[in-house]
Amino acid sequence: MKRTRVAGILSAAIALLAVAVGPAAAQPSENIGIISSLNLELLYVAAIITVVVEAILIYTVVRYRNNDDPKPTQENRRLEITWTVTTAIVLLFVGVTAYAALGSPLVGGVTAAQNPNAVEPAVTHDYPGAVGPSPADQEEVLEIEVTAQKYYWTFNYTETMENGNTSTMVSMTSSAGEPLVLPSNRTVYLHVTSVDWLHAVHIPDLGLKQDAMPGKYNTITTELSPEAEGNRYQLYCAEYCGVGHSAMLGEVLVVSDDEYQQFVEDPEEFLANR
Repeated sequence: MKRTRVAGILSAAIALLAVAVGPAAAQPSENIGIISSLNLELLYVAAIITVVVEAILIYTVVRYRNNDDPKPTQENRRLEITWTVTTAIVLLFVGVTAYAALGSPLVGGVTAAQNPNAVEPAVTHDYPGAVGPSPADQEEVLEIEVTAQKYYWTFNYTETMENGNTSTMVSMTSSAGEPLVLPSNRTVYLHVTSVDWLHAVHIPDLGLKQDAMPGKYNTITTELSPEAEGNRYQLYCAEYCGVGHSAMLGEVLVVSDDEYQQFVEDPEEFLANR
């Protein structure tokens, strides 16, 4: 009877936890969607393990609280095999789930999954590490160079001309209060670098983070959802870079694809009206 009661309480607690951590709301980017999904899956497993362990602990304390003649624990091979196999299954689940998320270019970065057939990246420095899109996706992918410097960010928006040469179309800086403007429903490559020393671009709400290293590019990619349009997201430097580190901030403005075209045609007028 007592065991049945404990099992019922345990089942109810797990059900309540499942409701409490219910489905995630629509995410502003595919990146944060993958990360949130991974966190949620791990949270389910951790919650179940926590409830089971605590239930066993409470049951043991209550069941044997008046035992005046405790006996040493006897060897139980079945029990040892059970918790060893259970632990292995949990670790395997965590490993496979994490690998599936970290293996995505949206989380692991484009540089980590470099395509040998990719076109030349649209960058302004002759640094290694930048990865361009595949030829089939070249027209659809937007490439933006994000350059860190004590203590501000420069955003170079680039385009491919008819002769195949890449040129800088718009250059904006966070020191002037100008945001990083990104369109929704379009794949964006961010080529991140630095011109002095280590920095790191971090946009937590969009699930984007990458080191900015001098003399090298790290390319990350994202695709923003329509739900993000019109919103601004905080951009930080996540690598201590000196006395001005705390002030090395910026903003990300998400717009529709049509609004993005208006921005590149006349950035000053567009931002003045935002």
